[in-house]
Formats: sequence, structure tokens, C-alpha cells
Amino acid sequence: MNRLTWQRALPRTKTLAIIPPFLWLALFLLVPFILVLKISFADLKFGIPPYTPLAEIKDQTLSLALNLRGYALLFSDSLYIATYLNSIKIAAITTICCILIGYPMAYYIARSRPSIRNILLLGVILPFWTSLLLRVYAWVGILRNDGLLNQLLQWLGLIDAPLEIYRTDMAVYIGLVYAYLPFFVLPLYASLVKFDLRLLEAAYDLGARPWRAFLSVTLPMSMPGVIAGAMLVFIPSVGEYVIPEMLGGANTLMMGRVMWTEFFNNADWPMAAAVTCVMVLMLLIPLVLFQYNQAKQLDAQDRGKR
Repeated sequence: MNRLTWQRALPRTKTLAIIPPFLWLALFLLVPFILVLKISFADLKFGIPPYTPLAEIKDQTLSLALNLRGYALLFSDSLYIATYLNSIKIAAITTICCILIGYPMAYYIARSRPSIRNILLLGVILPFWTSLLLRVYAWVGILRNDGLLNQLLQWLGLIDAPLEIYRTDMAVYIGLVYAYLPFFVLPLYASLVKFDLRLLEAAYDLGARPWRAFLSVTLPMSMPGVIAGAMLVFIPSVGEYVIPEMLGGANTLMMGRVMWTEFFNNADWPMAAAVTCVMVLMLLIPLVLFQYNQAKQLDAQDRGKR
């Protein structure tokens, strides 16, 4: 195959390569979202299913009924608004904590010798070999009043009375950071390990000190990894259910707990679907901004190569 023929066949090959991922996303993301969106415009009904149909044919007449009860209640009830804001706050603080803890970890792993690097990466990946439920339940035994942490602090003489951590927002932050820290470290490590160290050497030759070289060279070059890791932490943290349920208190308001309550305790599927749809659309905003930023960076790199 000559070069001209290969260049003509390249766009067709790219199209065929992206078809399977798009089909996967359409089947397991778009179709379920459309079903949930349909339920969100229904009305509550006692029966199976527990919601009214959107379209109904009666007397040779097709009637379409879109019920906005769930969305109206969602934006008028202060409880739901507070839950959204609290979920975003908890997810944002969790993401910031993961950045502060995970960046030094990823940097150290990327700069380690290859023989040690694999062991350190194994230490980051190792928690995934155990069920999340078991790992969170272990934190219950650590953080409760008679748990391992309070016993250790009392044995060392640092505290006189047990610390009230279990069933508080602090316990939720600890659990979220512990669970999602690897999701930040791994993308950032992948970005840092490919970093060209000659750029740092050039900065040192020009008189830059280590901290200045880090702020001017390493940090900007690693920002794609930071953003990707932050997205992987923030997005699932907003809708987290297991960790707030097991470690949080009654006042810990998060969307995952609200959706579970509406679906299974109240059997109000339209309301739960409305909560879900608004949350998904809210999370699409940072994803679109991230994708737009990535496209601009790739376009700038292509122009630089030309």
C-alpha cells in the first residue's frame, strides 16, 4: 500500500476504531439515562411499575402527559437544594485533599527507580483487590469511639476521652479520600512518568531553583494528569452512597442517600429519577469543560508541530 492510499484509508480506520466505544456508551450509558429521564416525567402511582405512563392511547387518541412534579419539588424544596450543595462541597473538599496527598505520592513514584516504582504502584493498586464494602467497614472499626484509632491515642496519652469521628462528616471525608485517592494518583503518575527531565535540566542551567523549576515546568506540564485525576475523584464522590451511609451521620446529606431513600424507602421513582437526571446533567458540565480544554491543548500541540 503506497502512502497516498494509506492516507485515504486512515480516516475510515479511525471511524471503525471509535464505533465500538460509542456503541458501548450508547448501550450502557445513554439508554439507561433515557429510561431514567422518561420516569422522571411520570407521576407517582401505587402499583407495578410505581409510576404512570407518559403516552397512552384511549378512544383512538394518543395522549402525552409530562409531569413536572419531581422537578418542581426539586427546585423548591430547600432539603434537596441543600443536599446538592452539600454533595458538591464534600466532593470538592475530597478532591482537594486527594490533590494535596496524591501529587507528592505520584511525583515520588514517577521519580523512583524502576525496580522500586513497580512495588510502589502495587501498593497503590492493592486496595482494589478487596471489596470496597469490606474496606469501608474496616474504617468503621477504626473510627468509632471504641475503635483502634481512639484506643491508640488514649494508650499514647494524647487524649483523655474518645474523639467523636464516627458518624460525622470527617469520617466521610476520610473514607472518600481513602477510596478515591488511587483514582487520582494513577492518571497523574502516567503523566509524570512521561515527563522529559531534560526540561528541568534546562531550567536549572538557566538559574532556576528547584521550587521555581517545579512551579514553572513540572506543574504546568502535569496539569492534564491533575485535571483527569480530579475528575475521576469529584464525579463519583458527588453520587457516593456506600461511604456516607456507613460512616456518615443522619445529618450527612448526599445525593446517593437521597436517591436510595426515594427509590427504595419512599417508592417514589419519578422523584428519584428527577434527582438523578439533574445530578447527571450537573456532572456533565465539568466533563464538557474538560473535553473542551483537552481539544484546545491537542489543537495547540498540532499547530506547534506544524
